[in-house]
Amino acid sequence: MYVRCERRLAGKKGGFMTNGIFLGGAGADYAEKQHLSLKYANRHGLIAGATGTGKTVTLQILAEGFSAAGVPVFMADVKGDLSGLAKAGTPEGKLHAPFMERNGKIGFDDFTYGAFPVTFWDLFGNQGHPIRTTLAEMGPLLLARLLELSEAQEGILNIAFRLSDEEGLPLLDLSDLRALLVWIGENRADLMLRYGTISPASIGAIQRRLLVLENEGGAGFFGEPALELSDLMRCDADGRGRVNILAADKLMAAPRLYATFLLWLLSELFEELPEVGDPDKPKLVFFFDEAHLLFDDAPKALVDKVEQVARLIRSKGVGVYFITQNPDDIPEDILGQLGNRVQHALRAFTARDKRALKLAAETYRDNPDFDIETAIREVGVGEAVTSVLQKKGVPGMAQRTLIRPPASQLGPISDAERADVLAGSDMAGKYDTPLDRRSAYEILKTRAEAAAKEADELEAQEDDMPAMQREYSAARRYSGSRVRRSTSRSTRSRGKSFGQAMQDMVVKELTGTTGRRIVRGILGGLFKGR
Repeated sequence: MYVRCERRLAGKKGGFMTNGIFLGGAGADYAEKQHLSLKYANRHGLIAGATGTGKTVTLQILAEGFSAAGVPVFMADVKGDLSGLAKAGTPEGKLHAPFMERNGKIGFDDFTYGAFPVTFWDLFGNQGHPIRTTLAEMGPLLLARLLELSEAQEGILNIAFRLSDEEGLPLLDLSDLRALLVWIGENRADLMLRYGTISPASIGAIQRRLLVLENEGGAGFFGEPALELSDLMRCDADGRGRVNILAADKLMAAPRLYATFLLWLLSELFEELPEVGDPDKPKLVFFFDEAHLLFDDAPKALVDKVEQVARLIRSKGVGVYFITQNPDDIPEDILGQLGNRVQHALRAFTARDKRALKLAAETYRDNPDFDIETAIREVGVGEAVTSVLQKKGVPGMAQRTLIRPPASQLGPISDAERADVLAGSDMAGKYDTPLDRRSAYEILKTRAEAAAKEADELEAQEDDMPAMQREYSAARRYSGSRVRRSTSRSTRSRGKSFGQAMQDMVVKELTGTTGRRIVRGILGGLFKGR
């Protein structure tokens, strides 16, 4: 299922080694080279620092290093700067001279400019290939988190997913869920016997949250064709890992959608990838930028789930790197699992900032040559306090490190250059056209139309009857409906499923003028003009 990436480099070339990624020069004179070991790269990591201290450059050089070693990468481009990975830097740029000066300090003599294989993705389908998943794959827990539902509303959402499975009503897109919620509302009196209270107000609240999600542009995320995870784990013809970049500048306007999507992707990787133990290098490295959005106001059950995934997914060969301004944004239980760390400058202006700075310093292995807390406060732009795992996974001593320059372009590429990359991508055309398979919406629409047709036919038959016979027929119909309601449970016990019994009852009840108006007014209005 997953494409095997092989990348063998003879010795080292352009700063990329077969067993590690060159981060920069450490020590008093920056002569001590600091490498992140590929063998321990799946032990996760943290990149932290205040705005403007160099986190983006660190992200860029890590992506370059993993790609050169044959490791695919997935990262969100919050500011639009990471698209420069698709284009080589040039000596003509204004940063060339400072780069060369820095390379001289850290002994980076074999530095060369170069581009890397990039695939652009976009939940909205504007700046990259569309990414979609189905509601069924998302599940009620993450969807409730995305919609910010209350406990009672989340309970109704769970009922909807249960009925989807039991009644064969696939939930693929938002239209499916809306239709199923309407059906639940209309049949809530019978459903409450099995599932408890179903409040129309709660159903209405969920429908309103779905409308808000759609207005934010999230409707296009749900549907088919759904993303195949193997498409994120590819290499180019030279064996370099693909750098998958998610356009997230507009997505940040909907932070819950951004965080929920990345958490869904992480959980899908956890569920689908096989166990590989401790590989020589990761199968995939996942960068989670603006990580605080994942944990802001998150319920404990969700945080526990993230902790579980972070703890176990490394055995699947996936490394997860959280990027945030302050390590204090990450829950302590998860922070303790992040073995590789790059800490850029933190500014301590408030009491909370000072506590966070002290906490950040305490998570490093002491270095007798300098005070870590002072170093974190004083390091300049492009400099960081680093600690990487060493032999047998032992945390390395904290080092004050001058980060190396990137080989690719620093800053975004142009719209025309992005369009060229998209046109030449092997993903072009695979996800561009949405599919609309028969699912809950179409099934319930068919049922409603059949009920309306039967009601019309019965009414037409009654119109041809003499007046006395119409009254007799209506009286029988009323009496029969009472009998059917009283014997619905025994009908189910004779072998009919709950859904079939409900369907039979609805169809038989919806006879006559009143029933026909209900069908046209409620269900007909729902399914009209899709």
